[in-house]
Parts: sequence; C-alpha cells; structure tokens
Amino acid sequence: MIRRPWPAFALLILVLLGTGVGSAAAATAPDRGPELDAKAWIVIDARTGEPLAGHAVNRHLGMASTTKMMTAYLAATKLPFREKVTAGRYNADPAESLMGLQEGQVVSVRDLLYGLMMLSGNDAAVTLAKAVSGTEKKFVKLMNRKAFQLGLDDTHYENPVGLDGPSHYTSAADLAKLGRVLMDMPRLRKIAGARVAKLTSYQPPLTIETTDSFLRDNAWARGIKTGHTLGTGYTLASDGRRKATELIGAVIGTPTELARNAETVRLLDWGFSQYDKKVPIKVDRPVATVPVRYEDEDLPVNSKRRVRIGIRDGESLTVVTALPDEVEGPILRGEKLGTATVRLNGEPFATVPLFAGRSVEEPGLIDRLLGNPLWIAGLLVLALCAILLTLLLVRRRRERNARKRLKRVLRTGR
Repeated sequence: MIRRPWPAFALLILVLLGTGVGSAAAATAPDRGPELDAKAWIVIDARTGEPLAGHAVNRHLGMASTTKMMTAYLAATKLPFREKVTAGRYNADPAESLMGLQEGQVVSVRDLLYGLMMLSGNDAAVTLAKAVSGTEKKFVKLMNRKAFQLGLDDTHYENPVGLDGPSHYTSAADLAKLGRVLMDMPRLRKIAGARVAKLTSYQPPLTIETTDSFLRDNAWARGIKTGHTLGTGYTLASDGRRKATELIGAVIGTPTELARNAETVRLLDWGFSQYDKKVPIKVDRPVATVPVRYEDEDLPVNSKRRVRIGIRDGESLTVVTALPDEVEGPILRGEKLGTATVRLNGEPFATVPLFAGRSVEEPGLIDRLLGNPLWIAGLLVLALCAILLTLLLVRRRRERNARKRLKRVLRTGR
C-alpha cells in the first residue's frame, strides 16, 4: 500500500509554524522583572496602577503588620485628625510592637496614626479601631467591607493589628493597590513617609523615629509599611520616587529583614530602569511664542514651574497649549496668557499656566494705522487722489496761463 505524504507534510508545517510563533513570542515577551526569593512580589506604576512585573501576585498569604494600612485608611477617613481618643487597656504579648500607650492616656488621632505607621504599634491599632467602630469585631467587619469596595478581591481581615490567622490574608497585588490608595491621600502620604515625627498631644511632646529600615536607609524611599510574623515572614509595602517616576512595590514572605529590604531595592531598581526622565516644560525655556499685533517679534511665554515625567519605551509625550492666536499691548511681563498641558499617551498628566516672557507696549496711532491693511489702503487711495487732484490743478493753471498769453499776443498784433 502506498502511504500518502500529506499528513507528514502537514505535521512538518505545523511544527515549523509553531517554532516560528514561539520564537516571535519569545522575542517580544516583556521583561518580567528581577529574580527574587520572596513568596510573592509585584511592582506597579503609582501614577496609573499598571503592574510592571510580579510573581504569584494573587496568591493568598499572611500580611502581618501591613494590615495596619487598612486600619490607618479607615481611621483617617472616619475620624478628624485633631480628635482626642482615650486609650484602653491592651494586653500585649512580649514580642508585639507597641506605641507604648498607657490605659486612660488621651492621644490625638494624628499622633495615633504616626504611632501606628512609624512604630507599628498594635496598641495604636486597637485604640483607633475602637474609636472608629466601638469594638474590634465591628471594625474588622468594616475592614472587610472596605476591602470589597476597593476591589481587594484577594484580601480578608481577622483583626486590625496583623496577627496571623486562617482567614487573615492578602496578596501582593492587593497590597500594592492599597498602598496606592494610601499614597493618594496627602495626609496619610506624609505619615507613611515620615522618618521622624513629633507627637504633639503628649506632655511634653514626644519625638519618635520610624522602625522602617527600608525607609531609613534609602533617601528616595517614600514609605509605606513593614510587617513581620513568624508565620508570614518579613513583608513590605514600599513606595519610591526616582527619575521623575513613582513606583509602589510589595514583597511578601522573605526570611529576614535584610533580605526583605534588599529584594525591595532590587525590585524598585528594576522598575526605575524601565523609565527615562523627560522635562517637557522648563522654567528657563519658552514653552511657546505668540504673535504680537503691530510687531514683527513674537512674544515668548514661559511657565513658572517645570514639569518632569518618567516615560517608558513606546509611550508618547506631547505638550498642548491653550493661547490666543494673537495678542496686543499693553502686556506686562509675567501676565498670564494661557496654559500648557502635558499629555502622556493622549491623557492629561499636568497643566501649568503660561505667562508673558516680556512686556509689550501699547501701540501708538501710527502703529495702528500702519498695522491696519484697510487704513493703509485708504491712505494709498487718498494719496493717489491728492496726486491726481494736484496734477489736475496744475494742468488747469497751465491752460489758464496759456489762454492769457494768447489773448495778450492777439491784442498786440492788432
């Protein structure tokens, strides 16, 4: 029996196509980030929330004291910062992190938030939870409800402190997302990035320093929160800003604090390497020029603040101005004339006002006349009429003089 070669040819073609597709995919596959030993990790663009790289980003893991990020968020949104709260009794285990509150001590919400984030105080967490909801149990329900509202689908809380539990977990993706929410709140951003703070509701005021070694050791770091338990390992939600770019990272489950910090630095270093800093608007360079009526020289317009932005390969950056088509004096130097908007991939990133780079004097009458085409045309017509009238008068005078001479000649001839 003669075998047909078509199946073999078809198989060969599929193999070749598959090899080609695989090679193309490998060539265009994005860099997935550095190799880290953490159980899960992620880095996102703080501006957009876009993930840049990650590993096991949705895996459910313990979160330790990064739990306090949700505690801080709810306290900051539910309580006035100046409100005074009375601390209750807190029975702590020997290894717990504490702010050092005494039973009956009156402390402001502001100071409790600093103690919560900078010292990772479990006593501050419980005090804030009871101030918001009355009991820890009610506060935990509020935590889970807010997690659902924020889209933290891989997060569930059992307590406001961060103690390990079977139903107390988060994911690297959720931790970074929550970190972005906190850093979008100016007052919490300040607290999360504080290295030193003064607790003003204490008598006398008490100065505290952060226990976050990542924040202390890296000048470009902006926060956010550390965590550690024996079950979870070392965890860190981080924020950093370099090259006009802000990144948020989450590293969960490293064996040591040193490893946690080192892997976070490697993660954010890789993230920053994906960006180039651009300065589309500078203070010492005109953003645009505007034609000046009755003048040959255009008017430069400047911004009083620069705009810096980090962009990645493939992203487009444009500057769109909103200015009059033409201006007329008098204009003072520094007078606002319009705006400039920096757009990243077509979306607004920053808008700045634009000001006159020099003064423009009010045009005089001659300038206005010479600068108006109708007036110029009218003047030309008048000049032409005057010339024609003058020629006509001269001609008539010559004709009149000629007649007079002719009359004298005729009289003399008689």
